Amino acid sequence: MFSFFQRKIYLVDYLHGFVDMHNHILHGIDDGAKTIEDSIDLIKGFSEFGVTNFICTPHIMHNYYPNTRETIVQSFKALENELEKLGMTHINIDFAAEHMIDDNFEHILENHEVIPLRKEYLLIEMSYLQPSINFNNAISEITAQRFYPILAHPERYAYFHQESGIYETLKNQGILFQLNLLSLTSEAYGSSVQKCALRLLEKGLVNFVSSDIHNSRQLQKLKDIKLSNTELNLILPILENTIDSFY
Repeated sequence: MFSFFQRKIYLVDYLHGFVDMHNHILHGIDDGAKTIEDSIDLIKGFSEFGVTNFICTPHIMHNYYPNTRETIVQSFKALENELEKLGMTHINIDFAAEHMIDDNFEHILENHEVIPLRKEYLLIEMSYLQPSINFNNAISEITAQRFYPILAHPERYAYFHQESGIYETLKNQGILFQLNLLSLTSEAYGSSVQKCALRLLEKGLVNFVSSDIHNSRQLQKLKDIKLSNTELNLILPILENTIDSFY
């Protein structure tokens, strides 16, 4: 018998083997995991649905999270050692950073203090309140240093939602887009972000996806995400591209 109700599908059923290239599971250095126990709990939670590969990307944000390679490596090594001690040899972790385009960004870029993903991609973000005034110049400097800029969660910048053509303009500047998987539900960031996320997917503007997980509450929201067949078909090629690019 024909049903007018489209069956919903759990997103996590399709995340086995996924590489989570943007998250905040390193402990004690930003607004993500607070303790190494928090980090381990998050990793165990991901493992339940087959995600065992992570690139940890703590914030580098002037005056808020002034991380450096040294602070990130210290937290990363502690987590690496804890995983080994617990016999969690199936977990693969690497590190990079999520760089805020602020008044200190071009300084650390010029001094080769940025921390790229897989040596060639640079994960960047802006404030949720307003665009970075030096954004265009920062993009020029990033590409001049032969990095590919990845804009983290473009769907979350509310000031772009009513600006016609802005996402296409950014793409034409050579900027890659990383969408948060949590944006696929209104439960995480609200319905306007969810609508924008789906619109970006429908337009074929998204290059990569990630969890951007900070805590166990967000991980539970990720586990609860249900998609329609149409939505799943939009996200599957992006999942594959993320794995191919960062495995």
